[in-house]
Amino acid sequence: MLLSGKVSIITGGSMGIGKAIAAAFLREGSSCVIIARGEDALAATVRELAAIGPPVKAFAGDVSNEQDVAELIDFALEEFGTVDVFVNCAGVLGPIGQSTEVDPGRWWKTLEVNLLGTFLCCRAALQAMVPQQKRGKIINLSGGGAAAPFPGFSAYAASKAAVVRLTETLAEEYKQYGIDINVIAPGAVNTRLLDQMLDAGEAAGPEQTQRALKQKEEGGASPELAAELAVYLASSRSDGLTGKFLSAVWDDWRSLPDRIDEVMGSDLYTLRRVT
Repeated sequence: MLLSGKVSIITGGSMGIGKAIAAAFLREGSSCVIIARGEDALAATVRELAAIGPPVKAFAGDVSNEQDVAELIDFALEEFGTVDVFVNCAGVLGPIGQSTEVDPGRWWKTLEVNLLGTFLCCRAALQAMVPQQKRGKIINLSGGGAAAPFPGFSAYAASKAAVVRLTETLAEEYKQYGIDINVIAPGAVNTRLLDQMLDAGEAAGPEQTQRALKQKEEGGASPELAAELAVYLASSRSDGLTGKFLSAVWDDWRSLPDRIDEVMGSDLYTLRRVT
């Protein structure tokens, strides 16, 4: 029970990777608050997750709305008295197509959800965690385009790359408070975002469409793998590991408990230019 007695908030927790993380946290003993915009999906997910054991509560709200985020933190504190772990999993794919063809308003809205939403949630979580004295974990979710170009998905790619650098920056700002802040690349998981890519047809481009079709057929990466990494990053086993960008699929993160000092003394798992 790596998270026994902890209180966690997971955005985008009603489906996909967020739901898998919430289930994993509950199995490890953490009470959870899950937030999403869809009340029906939230209610159904809470009913399903309640069977695991620890308390799980739902909060309907928009992560890009500052008032909603403030009320989310207040709700968690009223229900459980503390916030130990915050996971930013909510996100949108945004407009698909060549950058000269997509709508600028939709492009900017993608950044409002994926980047501003992550910032607002991190900010509110930090305000709750700093007074707790030397404890707190924040886990952000990155994605396609953060480490390599993602043609046809410029808003999504730009927002997810920015989330990585935001994570690194916040980690430096708040490491003095014992708060660890890291970011996960979950891999190519079959979620509603994949279905949106396939529905986009020609706008996604032939290469991306072919890749998406192959992923759909082969099953994609397991959301439980990202959830397992999230459990590690939320637990005391990762204490001192902060500002790192970890691939759930490709990085040797299971060996991290034995080499945190080594990793923290290097540029490994960061956004850096390599010569």
